[in-house]
Amino acid sequence: MATACDHDDVEREPFGKWLMKQRERGGFVGQLANSAAQDRTFPRSGTYEDARKWMQAQRASGDDWEALEDAESAWLAS
Repeated sequence: MATACDHDDVEREPFGKWLMKQRERGGFVGQLANSAAQDRTFPRSGTYEDARKWMQAQRASGDDWEALEDAESAWLAS
């Protein structure tokens, strides 16, 4: 029987790689993925925290931060 803790033990694809696959997705997450794909400094194999640091360096706006939060939720659910 699976428990909530079992879900945390699942090895996930790195956040950066997952986000690169979301370029065709609609909405803010797709827009974030497209922006990240066009920027050579985006950590494509990086963690969620690496993506946050990248966004800080980009001086991201409020909508961008909301998109990152949405992306994290979708990534964790995948």
